[in-house]
Amino acid sequence: MLLSASDEDVLAAAEALGEELAAANSDASEFQFTTMLRQCNEAITEETGVEYGQVCDAGGCC
Repeated sequence: MLLSASDEDVLAAAEALGEELAAANSDASEFQFTTMLRQCNEAITEETGVEYGQVCDAGGCC
C-alpha cells in the first residue's frame, strides 16, 4: 500500500511513473495520453486518498 511505503519508495515510484508517461507521450495520440494520465491520477487518488489532480493544481490532470 502506498501510504505505508517510505518516502524514498514513493519518490522512486513517482519517478518511474513519470518516465513511463514521458515514453508513452511520444508514442500515443493526445487523446490516448490524456486518458492514460487521468487513469494514473485516479489510481493515485484511490491509493492515497488524496485528490491528486487537484493537489498539483493542473485543472484535474497532472
